[in-house]
Amino acid sequence: MDIFEIKYALEHITILVDTREQDTSKFRKRLKAMQFPYERKKLNFGDYSVKCRLPDGTDMDFSNIVCVERKMSLDEMASCFGTERKRFTKEFERAKQAGAKLYLLIEDASWEKAYEGAYRSKMHPSAFTASMQAWLARYNCQLLFCTPETSGKLIGDILYREVKERLENG
Repeated sequence: MDIFEIKYALEHITILVDTREQDTSKFRKRLKAMQFPYERKKLNFGDYSVKCRLPDGTDMDFSNIVCVERKMSLDEMASCFGTERKRFTKEFERAKQAGAKLYLLIEDASWEKAYEGAYRSKMHPSAFTASMQAWLARYNCQLLFCTPETSGKLIGDILYREVKERLENG
């Protein structure tokens, strides 16, 4: 791809949003903050991914290559490692089998809060933090913390950069 084709593709990015993401006012604010058009689509894993239109009119879909899994809090994350662990593991295993890169974004969270047990769960902080760290090692995963106000912008920026890097570097 030459620089003009890459420029065109980057100007024609669409965020892919999993159909299971609930339509709430926070969801709509998150989408607006992404600053890209979006399309609802059932994703095999993750909550957000991306596609771009190429100059020849075809779409390049990255949904099996890169995604962002968003959690609204450490409470929700602890649930994923507790009662929802089987479902959560299956989702990440599908991503691993596809060779996808995952970003696990947790709102209103920090390592300090996780180590202090500042979440609603019976899971001990050492087990909780060990689970998060194991996920990073096991599933080619990046763990990011942010505020709910920043998550939409961050998701859009991450997916834009992933597309840009992949187009520029084959």
